[in-house]
Amino acid sequence: MNVKDKVVMITGAARGIGKTAARLFLEKEAKVAVCDIDEAALKTTVEELGAVNAQALIAVQINVAERPSVDMAVKTIADKWGKIDVLINNAGITRDAMLHKMTEGDWDKVIAVNLKGVFNCTQAVLPYMTAQNKGTIINTSSIVGVYGNVGQTNYAASKAGIIGMTKTWAKELGRKGITVNAVAPGFTVTEMLATVPQNILDAIKDKTPLKRLGSPEDIANLYLFLASDEASFITGQVIGVDGGLTL
Repeated sequence: MNVKDKVVMITGAARGIGKTAARLFLEKEAKVAVCDIDEAALKTTVEELGAVNAQALIAVQINVAERPSVDMAVKTIADKWGKIDVLINNAGITRDAMLHKMTEGDWDKVIAVNLKGVFNCTQAVLPYMTAQNKGTIINTSSIVGVYGNVGQTNYAASKAGIIGMTKTWAKELGRKGITVNAVAPGFTVTEMLATVPQNILDAIKDKTPLKRLGSPEDIANLYLFLASDEASFITGQVIGVDGGLTL
């Protein structure tokens, strides 16, 4: 899968799936901008990933929910490498609660990061991609955005919204040579699952045909494929990576 010398911007890249993806792209000789709101975690990640290829790596602090921060981050990346070929909208948060207990603040925060953040970042990179008549947008949705989940009204709404934006942008941007796809992970072993009781995780594994939870590598490998030249005729798709859980 060819991504050599492509400039890849990854949000939420200081940990979990984003960090794993950044490492994979570096190994495949892409130029990678790891972007995250957590400055300390970002510093640690860059120190670790620098061992792969420090010359092809930059760290950019970003708050995807705030447009000035996004614009500054995108400008920093473009000033460094002169272009942005791939945007992976990977940043996301949860603030779980049953509907009758969910606060307006928790609703607003999840929508701001998970949904508005994807809009902000995509709109900000668009001038660079349209100028070169080529680009790749990869949005991280979730199986929760397709099927819903108890206690995740805000998260499910944000991830469903991402699917709607993905399909709309694929129709709008195809004529500009830009592909737009969504990845819908199932339950994946990251910090997001740290608060889920073990008996619940065991039940999920039991319901999954492949009898395991997802790994960050499972998702990162799909990011890599969709960003590669080999996926240039794939757009507007929502691709599940869930071990068959939703069958």
